Amino acid sequence: MTTQNANLASWVEEVARLTKPDNIHWCDGSEAERERLIEMMLADGTLLKLNEKTYPNCYLHRSNPNDVARVEHLTFVCTPERDDAGPNNHWMAPADAHAKIDALFDGCMKGRTMYVIPYCMGPIDSPYSRCGVEITDSPYVVVNMHLMTRAGSDALKRIEREGTFVKGLHSIGDLDPEKRFIMHFPEELTIKSIGSGYGGNALLGKKCHALRIASWQARQEGWLAEHMLIVGIENPQGEKKYVAAAFPSACGKTNLAMLIPPESHEGWKIWTVGDDIAWMHFDEEGQLRAINPEAGYFGVVPGTNRKTNKNAFDMITHDTIFTNVAVTEDMEPWWEGRKNGTPVIDWKGNKYDPANGPAAHPNSRFTVSAKQNPSYAPEAEDPRGVPISAIIFGGRRASVAPLVYQAKDWEHGVLVGASVASETTAAATGAVGVVRRDPMAMKPFCGYNFGDYWNHWLAMGQRSGKLPQIFHVNWFRQDAGGNFMWPGFGENLRVLRWILDRCENRAAAQETAIGYLPTKDALDTSGLDIDDATLETLLSIDNEEWKTEVAGVREYFESFGDRLPAKLRERLDQVDRDLG
Repeated sequence: MTTQNANLASWVEEVARLTKPDNIHWCDGSEAERERLIEMMLADGTLLKLNEKTYPNCYLHRSNPNDVARVEHLTFVCTPERDDAGPNNHWMAPADAHAKIDALFDGCMKGRTMYVIPYCMGPIDSPYSRCGVEITDSPYVVVNMHLMTRAGSDALKRIEREGTFVKGLHSIGDLDPEKRFIMHFPEELTIKSIGSGYGGNALLGKKCHALRIASWQARQEGWLAEHMLIVGIENPQGEKKYVAAAFPSACGKTNLAMLIPPESHEGWKIWTVGDDIAWMHFDEEGQLRAINPEAGYFGVVPGTNRKTNKNAFDMITHDTIFTNVAVTEDMEPWWEGRKNGTPVIDWKGNKYDPANGPAAHPNSRFTVSAKQNPSYAPEAEDPRGVPISAIIFGGRRASVAPLVYQAKDWEHGVLVGASVASETTAAATGAVGVVRRDPMAMKPFCGYNFGDYWNHWLAMGQRSGKLPQIFHVNWFRQDAGGNFMWPGFGENLRVLRWILDRCENRAAAQETAIGYLPTKDALDTSGLDIDDATLETLLSIDNEEWKTEVAGVREYFESFGDRLPAKLRERLDQVDRDLG
């Protein structure tokens, strides 16, 4: 397979001259190609076969112990002007960045095969989809891209029709952390990544393309590329509504995307359109519609069991690639929270000893086709996308934030999203449990200055009279003893029901300085073991706590200087005044 696109052909030749591979393979995305690559990786130890009876067609990959998570401090946005990248990104001048990383790419594929992967983010025939080509020397990346994107010959045909594509160059290099960089050149629609074989650093269609580069494209073209799940909620009468929701990694996002209605909600159904990324466009009638640009899931596996996320647990029992989990004596994958089995070999390949830490890495992952999800929504392949009724922001807060509240309008909703804070997790390197500002859950992923990004959100609100309502949720409120006050998991459907009812003006709410909160009777808590005092805490705000919160948001906003939209400052001032 080659290409008739002269730009693509010359780029591949240019990369080959730089990296000096022994062979070049154009990926066609076929099952036969995938099987050949898996057999090759089994032979050289890149993959280990898991128990064929209980986990058919499942494999384990162990990454280098120094290469187990995103590396935000080594991730750069390279724009001509530093301010265009913003204080929310690490910046390097494009010429300097190309020179620095190309020196590392020089000869890095000697003795290796260079794989050229044409791929489409989103349904192959959707006008909302965008294409890319990743060049890599990692067969592990190729088989993951098979699952995560629409990769191969159909994507190449679309690229040849349209003529445009995002260029992604990746090499595992020598896995030296001192020679590890992930560079983004948004004005060139180019990504360069070297020195890591881990997920988002190496699967360039995911965070690099679908968020950092796509967010830049979205601002130029008038749409939104967001770190959001997309879920359909169907009531017993068969009516289906869709919401998009943004949460930082490992804060319950996958669980919400695959929520299973509790027994108290017979007849309700949840349909997963996407678990991580949403691309949202206005249609010709002003309705905001969303597609999931991904075709698979690259999910955090620790904590996954039949109680916490039955759909995820069931879907990863076949045709799945596990990364950095432990294994049992009979070669089943094992992770903390699995609830059954005993680990004998840890994620590093050593005999398991609890004194050496967890058996599975806290950020261990599964890669699986979205179609294996029991709650997979067929409309995930609809080229028109799905209509969005509500946008939900959330974070992990032990106090301050109530269970749920609604923004007063779109402009206020942008303030709510821009003010999101959450506790850090194992999905990113660094300290765990520190509260940090994470606007729209996009802090590690926005490809340009947050001030300009918020301006873009505000501008989107001027384009339609059919805007979704905006909400904030916090499943993680704790009492004085450190116990969660809300049961979470499937019971979160009760909150989603109130949200959808508010979108239809069917549910009661009380106005507060920060937005509309449910009245105590508006939220269905029947059958839950929640006393009145707990419910009161969940559905109320402490004005003094919020004054402190507003001060923290103001301090954060000021770091963006004159790029901060005046409207956000004005709305924050209004909240401050309303708090008294």
